[in-house]
Amino acid sequence: MNKKKTVLDPFGTTVVEDYERLYEEFGIQPLNPLLGRIPNPSMYMRRNVVFGHRDLERLLDAMKKREPFAVMSGIKPTGEFHLGTLMTAREVIYFQQQGAMAFYCIADVEAYEDNKIPFEKSEKYAASNVADLLALGFDPKRGYVYQQYKEQRVKDLAIIFGRGATLATMKAIYGERHIGLYLSALVQAGDILMPQLQDFGGPKPTVVPVGIDQDPHMRFTRDLANKFRRKYNFMLPSSTLHKIMKGLDGSPKMSKRNPMGYFTLHEKPEAISKKISNAFTGGKPTVAEQRKVGGIPEICPIYELCMYQFVDDDRKIVESYHECKNGSLLCGEHKKRTIETVLDFVKEHKRKHKKFVDKAREILKIS
Repeated sequence: MNKKKTVLDPFGTTVVEDYERLYEEFGIQPLNPLLGRIPNPSMYMRRNVVFGHRDLERLLDAMKKREPFAVMSGIKPTGEFHLGTLMTAREVIYFQQQGAMAFYCIADVEAYEDNKIPFEKSEKYAASNVADLLALGFDPKRGYVYQQYKEQRVKDLAIIFGRGATLATMKAIYGERHIGLYLSALVQAGDILMPQLQDFGGPKPTVVPVGIDQDPHMRFTRDLANKFRRKYNFMLPSSTLHKIMKGLDGSPKMSKRNPMGYFTLHEKPEAISKKISNAFTGGKPTVAEQRKVGGIPEICPIYELCMYQFVDDDRKIVESYHECKNGSLLCGEHKKRTIETVLDFVKEHKRKHKKFVDKAREILKIS
């Protein structure tokens, strides 16, 4: 019997049961064969959290030859930084540290079209979001941070790209949506290709780190880059694709729809502690059974929380995996250890964030 095809929906809920299938279904390339060519691969790359890519070889060639290249991604300003936005921001910073000119977009057009958030409200979120980005290590001297609805070059590209997209194409990629979301997709294509405009040095390899649910935007933009290559001499943009984190409640995707399934970097410590303490695990019903047969870290959000985000040392991740498997690490012990690690990170991040709020408002030209 044929398995149901995976649906990747950037405007809805994407659930991936088997990442291996995506290589065949969507023409994504596995990242692991390239690891030997990547200088100082990030934690996400080493651990197969970034599992796939599109045309990353082009970018790696530019890095090796010390030719110009760019990284571009962003955030939808609908609230405070959560773990998905943390992952993307760190990937942008990684490529910036390897020599890329970095572009970071505040996707306020999408926030309006998808989440009905007025620009005045999303601007307030944006200032905090950019302070988070700076606190994580983004260098504004080697980057460009902007708001979509204020960036005329992006809007100009979206208008031009509209000539290259039919309603049938939009429905095939995104399903039947209101026109505003199709407009948002055109604007995002403008975001992705703007680093190649002459204002920023002309065509260059550009990588876009995104979650797998955002891959439809990459396929759409690559198609547009082909159609408008004669006019702009665009190179097809590359991408790295990371896995989707499970919810703390064990749901397939961490979602704001379930407050107990995720936390932001600005929640109170006691709230974060409570959510981690109450999280689903891959453990057994009793301590005795756990000691005897071990747990299942592959389905455990606590193990994933450490592996994806908060434990830098690969050896510690391997140790906790085997300790869970052999029953020597109980779920309560692992949760306690994870709470301490997370709260230490959050405390230090909040301290840095506070220092960068004024700088973020200056970058965004918010009075």
